[in-house]
Amino acid sequence: MKTIEIGQLKEQKEGFKAFIPASFPPKDGFEFDAKILKKNDEATRLLGKLDGITKLLPDVDFFLSMYLRKDAASSSQIEGTMATMINAIEAEVQPSANIPEDVHDILYYIKALNYGMRRVKEDDFPMVLRFVRELHKQLMDKARATHYSDPGEFRKSQNWIGGTRPDNARFVPPPVEEMNIALSDLEKFMHTKDDILTPIKAALIHAQFETIHPFLDGNGRTGRMLIAFYFWKEGYLEKPVLFLSSYFKKHQKIYYERLFGYHFGEVSAWVDFFLDGVIEIAGEAIDIVGKINALREKDMMKIQTLGKRSSESAALVLPKLYEQPIVNVATIQKWTGFSRAGSQTVINRFIDMGILMPKDKDVKYGQSYIYKKYTDIFAE
Repeated sequence: MKTIEIGQLKEQKEGFKAFIPASFPPKDGFEFDAKILKKNDEATRLLGKLDGITKLLPDVDFFLSMYLRKDAASSSQIEGTMATMINAIEAEVQPSANIPEDVHDILYYIKALNYGMRRVKEDDFPMVLRFVRELHKQLMDKARATHYSDPGEFRKSQNWIGGTRPDNARFVPPPVEEMNIALSDLEKFMHTKDDILTPIKAALIHAQFETIHPFLDGNGRTGRMLIAFYFWKEGYLEKPVLFLSSYFKKHQKIYYERLFGYHFGEVSAWVDFFLDGVIEIAGEAIDIVGKINALREKDMMKIQTLGKRSSESAALVLPKLYEQPIVNVATIQKWTGFSRAGSQTVINRFIDMGILMPKDKDVKYGQSYIYKKYTDIFAE
């Protein structure tokens, strides 16, 4: 595959080599072969199908909230977080439960994604550097690593990837002055109406952002968020329901290898890998929508076999389980206004129908209950 100059390593007066980005996009533009263009077409087709099929869901926002958690968990796990999507859902219900401390990494990621969606939706906010800084602030402010991440601010000092210092690092991003020039180029690139196809352009934006590495920490998570927001902003999706972090987590070694290769001109290999991810995740999301609709129909039929009063209370609870699939008695009380005993009766009824099950069978007090058939759809 043809290489494209993205930048080059240059010796710094401090005694290490840093990556200095070339003007972006390259003056000669980008050229991609027929194989990649065909993959772009397939990615575009599946994005259109995903956008259409999500409209068949009774409440796409519930589906979206689960996808946010899934992406938040995968993106955080790429950075070393051990907590899971299920831990994050349970933490929202029962913060004091025996949940890994690093679940906060996932919760802060969810907070940042939700903030970004409100920002774009309410203000028609353009994809500008200020928006990127705001996302980072939501992600990192008061988070575990805040003491060195400078939330919401581009770095004012040199960083590096791998190693213990710049001279033994695997990759040293651009120094601050060159970083600011590269960020300005990237911002213009996001807004320029050019002939680069949108899925390919999303790939280029993510890789260029990671090459610049403008924050002291949180670059990977912020850059992965940008992918979903870019597709949404470009009108490819009515809701930001395409999140690639689970694909990057599944192929983590290749993800890093392709990004590293991108720095040194292997642009086509990176774009090829990225498009495979769009195709895989869009196809997976389409499949998940079908499974959710089938499960919903099956469980609604179970509810309809109950008596009038019982079915009314059950019909009140079931739709909410699609947004919050782990509950306790207090959750049901909040949703229904029932007494503690009445709420436990509703839960017992759902257990009898095979909809809910105890999350931890050994727990005697403060039990949580999980809609496992539903969460399993996202965990597959």
